[in-house]
Amino acid sequence: MAMREIRVVGDPVLRTPCEPITDIDARVRSLVDDLLETVDEEGRAGLAANQIGVSLRAFSWNIDDEIGYVLNPRIVAQSEDEFQDGDEGCLSVPGLWFPTTRAWYARVEGIDVDGKPVVVEGEELMARCLQHECDHLDGKLYLDRLEKGVRRKAMKAVREQL
Repeated sequence: MAMREIRVVGDPVLRTPCEPITDIDARVRSLVDDLLETVDEEGRAGLAANQIGVSLRAFSWNIDDEIGYVLNPRIVAQSEDEFQDGDEGCLSVPGLWFPTTRAWYARVEGIDVDGKPVVVEGEELMARCLQHECDHLDGKLYLDRLEKGVRRKAMKAVREQL
């Protein structure tokens, strides 16, 4: 296991859709260990594999004292009439938080390292995390979801940080 360095905005790996995991081998097991160790730090809610430079569909979470992971996650359900619009941040966009609209509830399905089905669901912060991490795996950042005026302000702040 290793605490891995977080890739930041501007790194092309963050804009590249991740590949599905087809073989669960020692490399994937090591990736899961690294995701779990790296997310297990104060203030970290979730971590996608591409945020540590690995273009595979996997992420970990650290919400309400529960740490977990899922391989090949896909959102299978989310609330269509209840939303949240609180501030959202990202380890790959350090220090910046902007109001981001997300579904109030989300459900993700995938597998674990034994190939067994995994279902993760939640409301509020957990739902936000599930949606945020699945976006990462699709090569998207939360900045892409911001309303036009807020996005302009966010991109200016990002440029000032680089």
